[in-house]
Amino acid sequence: MTLQVLSGSAVLHGIDTICLGNVMRVDVGPLGGKLLEVAASINNSVVVITPSLASQCGFRVKTEKPGNTMIYASLPNCFAQNVEDKMFTTTLQLRVHGNRFAEDELYQVTETCHYTAWASREIICNQNFMEVSVKRAAPHDYTLPKPSIPQASGQSVTSRRAAEKLPIDAGFRLTTVVFFTPAGEKTMSVADAHRNGYGIGNTPTRLVLRSPMMAPETYTQHFAGVTMRVFKTSIIFEKKWLASQIDATAACPMKEGSVFFTSDTITWYLPRQIDPMISSEHFNLLEVHFGLDGQRLNAETMHARQYSLSLNDLYIVVQIPIGAVGGHYKSHIQQNQYHVSYVIEPMLEMLWAEDSPHEQTRYKVLFHIATHLLPRPLQLVDETVPAEQVFKLVLGHFALDVALINISFPSEVLTLTDCRARGFNIMEHISVNGSTKIFALQVPFTDPAVSKMGDGVVAYSLHLTFGLLVLDSFVTFSHTAHVEAVSPNMALPPSVSGGCDHQNFYVLVKYGSQSFRFQTTVGKQLLTPSLAQHYNYMENGTHFSFTVPFSASDVAVEAVKSSSIRSRLNVVLSNPETKSEIQDFSLVCNFPSGLTECFPNGTMTALAVKVDSVPALNPRLLTLQDPTCGPVYSDDHYAYFVFTVNSCGTTRKFLPDSMLYENEISLPDELEMKPGSDSEEPEYELKISCIYDINTSHAVAFYTRLRRSEPYAENSTGLLQIEMRLSLDNFYSTFQTVEDYPIAKYLQQPLYFEVQLMGSTNPKVSLELENCWATQDEDRNSQPRWNLIINGCPNPVDTYQVVFHPVQADSRVQYPSHFKRFEVQMFAFAEGEDDLNGQLFVHCDIVICDAKNPLGGVCGGQCPNPESSARGQRHVSDFHDFSHVSAGPIIIN
Repeated sequence: MTLQVLSGSAVLHGIDTICLGNVMRVDVGPLGGKLLEVAASINNSVVVITPSLASQCGFRVKTEKPGNTMIYASLPNCFAQNVEDKMFTTTLQLRVHGNRFAEDELYQVTETCHYTAWASREIICNQNFMEVSVKRAAPHDYTLPKPSIPQASGQSVTSRRAAEKLPIDAGFRLTTVVFFTPAGEKTMSVADAHRNGYGIGNTPTRLVLRSPMMAPETYTQHFAGVTMRVFKTSIIFEKKWLASQIDATAACPMKEGSVFFTSDTITWYLPRQIDPMISSEHFNLLEVHFGLDGQRLNAETMHARQYSLSLNDLYIVVQIPIGAVGGHYKSHIQQNQYHVSYVIEPMLEMLWAEDSPHEQTRYKVLFHIATHLLPRPLQLVDETVPAEQVFKLVLGHFALDVALINISFPSEVLTLTDCRARGFNIMEHISVNGSTKIFALQVPFTDPAVSKMGDGVVAYSLHLTFGLLVLDSFVTFSHTAHVEAVSPNMALPPSVSGGCDHQNFYVLVKYGSQSFRFQTTVGKQLLTPSLAQHYNYMENGTHFSFTVPFSASDVAVEAVKSSSIRSRLNVVLSNPETKSEIQDFSLVCNFPSGLTECFPNGTMTALAVKVDSVPALNPRLLTLQDPTCGPVYSDDHYAYFVFTVNSCGTTRKFLPDSMLYENEISLPDELEMKPGSDSEEPEYELKISCIYDINTSHAVAFYTRLRRSEPYAENSTGLLQIEMRLSLDNFYSTFQTVEDYPIAKYLQQPLYFEVQLMGSTNPKVSLELENCWATQDEDRNSQPRWNLIINGCPNPVDTYQVVFHPVQADSRVQYPSHFKRFEVQMFAFAEGEDDLNGQLFVHCDIVICDAKNPLGGVCGGQCPNPESSARGQRHVSDFHDFSHVSAGPIIIN
């Protein structure tokens, strides 16, 4: 590489180039917040690489990593100097835009890459373009009559084979491009194709075609469930009385159907055999390589980073841990709440042969993956030691693209320079793996921003707000904090604080002095180890935290609005001996929720929520204006209604330009509390409405195409084996064996069951529990019977309800959808049973579902209306026999 500084006083710290097979990569950075402009230099001319020119000429500029830019260039790009398709030289001009106090910096980078391992066909899939280059054989005397326009098949075998032998450079001229799509053929001249953004080039030995990824003449097609973008053409060469054509096809994967996320893993599926690019029945996959950012990784590096690459009959499967080295976190701000996504760009490179070992295709995919937004509530850790007379605060964790820009106090706002001048110590610490960072702040107790209270024993207090910036998007956000410190001889009680995002309450409890012993109550429940695990409890030496979903039973609903629900979480810290309260903390948040939906077909849906002001309300008893119209689903907290605008007592009003439909959710008249009545039943009224425009019409574009083939179903046979086991602990790491039965358990002990679909490697199916129950006899039809799970949901009348445990992928669990785990309290079998003989058998009905198309019911993961006839019965005698498993006996002591 040669680097020349053309202008500017500063020299960029890092410019490096790497030749990666048929791709060159230029790494630039760090830029320090400045902007980078990329241009190509050829024949004493400089051309700025715009996004449209990049996709046409084989370039991509990637600025994902904080302060760094990667420039990808295909070796036969539009501006490369090509020597016999063996040596490629590309010259780039990089302009780093300064600010008003500094001039721009201009650099010229020249790199020569040598590449001789050309396959007969090479395909590159980048984020913004697809490229296919086809080898042309050595000149040979061969002519053929001028062909007519290609037929619907898109190729003529005779002309294609002839083109491989034809000396294209010997007087032949590239004239026409024919694009093939499901809608038909489209013919363009080469000049028109260039004007439309396509790149077409003729190198000494190869034909190169390049298409923007979403060009109009490309189309989507599904292969083994993965959506691919397809570019299919024929290139026609002509000279007097003669013509020939070369076919070129590329297919590149899209995210739909190929990328799946769990809480800690990314799984990427690429079809092993991509039909549009394979014209022979003799397919032999020769090589598969994995890499990052276009660069191959060896097996040792992949193992160290916990990447995995595997092949089966249909797919090449890549698994990447979220947060692994090689990717990075990207910051996002929503309503001043901090979120991150994990971004990584894996590469798969395949080499296969068709017909003969010499007809090889090299296929390289540089695939950009970004996870969904992951909430990352910020935590302020107080590491203050009062005896040192300094507040020591740590705020984090952030992705590397966040900068601290100022700190606000009640009376002033200070820049970082101002803070350091005041004697504050501000530090930035990056984690060992380089993926996150924290900001540390030290403020002396003597600073004017610190409040002091007390005589003799002094309490110090500091209110401050951190001003933060996401560098690449220039989005600002803030985090407000209040910390206190007291003299060492003064006991500090525990304290509780918290915040919310759009789905959860986040609670932080500080321990205080060691002399304080306390217990925590969440809502109306004591924070037991089981409940703590349910709420993702985490702790260290100074504090603990937990997360409560806004739909949890411990959350009280205060008010319901059309677009949000105001909910309250009560957290009480109390002395376990005296039962006196140490702190009563209430966290009130508004959660976005559309309670009423209006559909174009005249269907209305409404959600009625039990509010704290009517604690005696039973949502199951609510109806619409027509008392016969009850909820389609209800539980102790919600009632959900679905009805049409011409039913259930819905009224209609004509407005000038619209029509208003109204209904009301309430208790039936006989259940409403009458004035002066002693009844404990509450009053409840919720008005719902939908407005439909009268004179508005909507245009919908669509097109049809003929079916290319009749659908068919392929018959197959096989066995699905289900196993239910009893775990020794709630980590599901060790299990009881068959030889251990019967197993003795005490009433206070929980039972941890795991049900597994055995022998299946299909990630598209899921195992669901429809019904689970216990009997005293091994016969699953015997009585008495204790219902544990009904229609996929815990028995709502059971005092000790079943608790479902999530299943995460690990070394034993390859497909989490093939497992179900649940916990049963032994007390569930003792309540009200005088004739319990001390022996139990647990049975489950199993349903196997399509995970990609669950349809509804148990497969859809939604509990049906619990008002069915079987709901609420401790013992039932009628049930439907599905595929089932059993475990037992279990002896109760």
